[in-house]
Amino acid sequence: MQGETACQRLAVRVRHRARIIALQALFEVDSAHHDPETVLSQRLQEKPLPEEGSDFAHSLVQGVIEHKASLDDIIQRIAPQWPLEQIAIIDRNILRIAIFEMAIDGKTPVKVAINEAVELAKLFGSDSSPRFVNGVLGTLVSQRGLLDKGRSNES
Repeated sequence: MQGETACQRLAVRVRHRARIIALQALFEVDSAHHDPETVLSQRLQEKPLPEEGSDFAHSLVQGVIEHKASLDDIIQRIAPQWPLEQIAIIDRNILRIAIFEMAIDGKTPVKVAINEAVELAKLFGSDSSPRFVNGVLGTLVSQRGLLDKGRSNES
């Protein structure tokens, strides 16, 4: 990461930690159906983040919850051979976060969203999760219209 300042590296680490917390919260919401705000608040109490990290985690969780139907529709279009309920909960939520960042929020560069998703899959998924997540997101990028459709559906 040549040319990056210490401040930029810190921001990248904070956003990575925020994604981890958002993923943990979304996993609990998806598997145990707990209240998203309560779960996220608990995670942030356990592992506090600077304000910008906390805000980012909130935006990810709220965005995924708010746009879940659109995100799931995109996943089903990209990976029709994998019914949503058959995708591991952790992989499903990693994909939702990445697709939200890429197709709806649009503030994260596509390459960064994919790299972060693959890293989350390595940390929390099965041995096959990184390859699966990378493949699904790579298909999304190659089918550019789905990215644009995700953005236009949410406008």
